[in-house]
Amino acid sequence: MPYICPICQSPLLQHLPSKGYFCKNKHHFDLAKEGYLNLLPAQYKKSKEPGDSRAMMRARRNFLEAGFYQPMAQALAKIIDSHKSATTPMHILDVGCGEGYYCRQLEALAENPESLDLHGIDIAKNAIFAAAKKQQNARFIVASNKNMPYADQYFDLLLRIYAPSNDQEITRLLKPDGLLLIVTPGPRHLWQLKEFIYKEVKEHSVDVALPAGFAQIASQRVSYKTQPDSEQRMALLHMTPFAWRANATTQQQIQRVHNLEIEADFILTLAMLR
Repeated sequence: MPYICPICQSPLLQHLPSKGYFCKNKHHFDLAKEGYLNLLPAQYKKSKEPGDSRAMMRARRNFLEAGFYQPMAQALAKIIDSHKSATTPMHILDVGCGEGYYCRQLEALAENPESLDLHGIDIAKNAIFAAAKKQQNARFIVASNKNMPYADQYFDLLLRIYAPSNDQEITRLLKPDGLLLIVTPGPRHLWQLKEFIYKEVKEHSVDVALPAGFAQIASQRVSYKTQPDSEQRMALLHMTPFAWRANATTQQQIQRVHNLEIEADFILTLAMLR
């Protein structure tokens, strides 16, 4: 089984017919009817509802499901397809998966979806609830990225899209020669949106920091223009850190401008555990 107990780190075994999970020390975790596991014990929470707020999750869902980031998702799927084994399923973990948009895209875009064993982790229970409801062929858990309750060396590839993570955990979870696929902002990502907020707009660095022990084996830049409508622009704003810096006047300006093209610019970095 892929899971370990978040309390004592012993392997978790599935108990049938209840489908719950338990460890040798009798810590028990129920499988929700939607199909996800909550492996974030109450004593480990720093707030009542950790993770992104419902407003931020709703904004991200509305923007992503409109397809504005699908070209980037297509590039991810091609990279993963080119590194899959022809004989065994590829175990993939989306670190900080949110509502599972990219897991769904990987399944939809794969040449052979059955060759993917997709997993997602996020600390926001509401996000995992939504992800599990929408994708029955993936396994989702509520847990912290800092202490991910998976067995050592279980995954072939970890996907990290803008998500914070613990470098030691990433190394622990990957098999020897495992892959880490990172998405970071390209130099001109959301440039036109930033022009409303900052007096001087600066390009993002193209340098991508890798965890110790990893070597970059490929890098790809995905750049294109989008034209979201006023509501979609506001959704985009609220799924970024820029929202904290945009006062009411700035938000009105962003919402009211007509025919605004906004650049999407991503750096996709593939690294291997040496």
